[in-house]
Amino acid sequence: MTTLIVGIDEAGRGALAGPVVACACSLPVMKNYPVKIGDSKQMTPWEREESCAWLIKNCVHGIGRVEADSIDRIGILAANEIAMQKAVKQVAKIHQNLYLLVDGRDKFWFDHPHSSIIRGDQSELCIGAASIIAKVTRDKRMMALAKKFPRFAFEKHKGYGTPDHFAAIKKHGGCSEHRKSFLKNLLS
Repeated sequence: MTTLIVGIDEAGRGALAGPVVACACSLPVMKNYPVKIGDSKQMTPWEREESCAWLIKNCVHGIGRVEADSIDRIGILAANEIAMQKAVKQVAKIHQNLYLLVDGRDKFWFDHPHSSIIRGDQSELCIGAASIIAKVTRDKRMMALAKKFPRFAFEKHKGYGTPDHFAAIKKHGGCSEHRKSFLKNLLS
């Protein structure tokens, strides 16, 4: 059985609010891809959306998500690993023989052979693809949360620690989507 190379990345690890979202993605073998694939942070929102739509339609992928309350309970590192495990489990239902390329330096445990690659979203296309899907998926979740919690303007900063977000937290306190463990000094 052939080995499927799967890139893994996450979005939202450093945010103050919302979930951490991970994606496991395997690209089809092609000479050239019809969309931009790389580090999602170096792409425009339009490029990410266009690439994500193509990737979801054409790639084997899985998505895992861990919510803010769980992040507070178990910590961001464990939550990140669980989100990645959920994503890999979805891919493993389709193809069992996997080799994982994981973005970053953390040493997570998987049921499959794997390597951690620092700045892998910049050097490995499959990790870049996972980066795009994770970011777009998380951004859509934050846009939905912006409608539920308009005073925090999640649609603008996606839950990250911008000056406007800190000001809104100081003014209104946190909401159920804020990671209390990240905001101990602001919410006490």
